[in-house]
Amino acid sequence: MTNRELLLEALNNRAVERLPAGFWFHFVADSEKTKGLERPELAEQSVKGHRRFFEQFHPDFVKVMSDGFFGYPQKGEQVKLDLGVEKIGDLVKFQPVAEDHPWIQAQIAQVKKITALQKDTMYFYNIFSPSTALKRIIGLEALITYFREDPSLLADTLLRMAEGIAVQSRSVIQKGGADGIYLSAQNHDITRITDDEYRRYFSPADHLVLDAANEVSENNILHICGFRGCKNHLDAWTGYKAKAYNWAVNVEGVSLAEGKKLFGGAAVIGGFANTAGDPIYRGSRAEIEACTKAIIAEAGRKGVILGADCTVPDDTPFEHFEWVRESGN
Repeated sequence: MTNRELLLEALNNRAVERLPAGFWFHFVADSEKTKGLERPELAEQSVKGHRRFFEQFHPDFVKVMSDGFFGYPQKGEQVKLDLGVEKIGDLVKFQPVAEDHPWIQAQIAQVKKITALQKDTMYFYNIFSPSTALKRIIGLEALITYFREDPSLLADTLLRMAEGIAVQSRSVIQKGGADGIYLSAQNHDITRITDDEYRRYFSPADHLVLDAANEVSENNILHICGFRGCKNHLDAWTGYKAKAYNWAVNVEGVSLAEGKKLFGGAAVIGGFANTAGDPIYRGSRAEIEACTKAIIAEAGRKGVILGADCTVPDDTPFEHFEWVRESGN
């Protein structure tokens, strides 16, 4: 059975000979994650990083990192952190982009190269929700300030961005060879943005992106991001249609089995905590094997894909991933 066949069986809740496993991390520095058009050499750096990962681990599936293309273009240019959004009126800088925009064309080219590296494998391209993309540009405090100042204006901005991100999503699937997207979304601060507010002002943009991806692929993943301890109420996300769901089990305190029920029995991904203090990074073989077996004992073997809460540290030893995979038999 190929990696592709194995993953499709798991995604469709059928019995598998072993549980597939997938982990991901970045291939460029934080300061370079928005500079893919300014510095074309970053694309090759990302391709080389993925190639090294494939050669040393042969992952069961791949989350293709959008390194170099975080954020969203402003005024027809690739986003630069120093462009500045200094007041709410500056949100007009964010407009829909078409497929011929260099920001999208460069990503299609990069995804094509990465999806050609390992045959018989499923690839999911990392896409940030519109509000996550905007937060990366203006910061959390500005996002919340502008939301409180004029929630409808912010929602309209997110919808414009969503039009461009929808094009991005369709393009990397139809033209780049990805099998689907890995949509990273979150309520950025549940203490200051209620779930009802998120549904009203933020979710429509998320759905526009996810619906566009679902139109061209049935294999899209929703990641409810708990990076750096950001908490979400998982029941607020049950209206998001995806093939599989990944959330921060160890941040939310919601197990894979509990989440699987919450999301209507759909496939689930995760189980491992993802920080430098956790077993996936620092653990011995025996510790990692024990964690894997505990996850399987709790979650079962149908519709379960082993992975982590979120991105693991960039220097995590690849053999740790192999220990997880071998324990999935």
